[in-house]
Amino acid sequence: MRTRLGLLVLAPMVLGGVASAEAAEGAAAGSWLGPFTVLAAGIGMALAAGLCGLGQGRAIAAALEGMARQPGAAARIQTAMIIGLALIESLAIYTLVIAIILLFANPFK
Repeated sequence: MRTRLGLLVLAPMVLGGVASAEAAEGAAAGSWLGPFTVLAAGIGMALAAGLCGLGQGRAIAAALEGMARQPGAAARIQTAMIIGLALIESLAIYTLVIAIILLFANPFK
């Protein structure tokens, strides 16, 4: 745990050094945010995809358990599950849109 925490603390320092080296070479003011937008997009998409996958797995498991306990309500449970899965997946899609905006419409380049 301490190693991971240390890496999280040291990573911005290392990337800050890279960014300041770019600024020293005559880059435009504010360009040090470029590497951080790439990191934010990547980490954000990875977290969103992973957590949405976990949420979808739990939703499907709960729906299957409910269908096994009450087979007569299977159609209603399945409908609610599909709507819930669509809403969960939309969160990952929103994160993808934000990541694409950060990568390609970056005003800090």
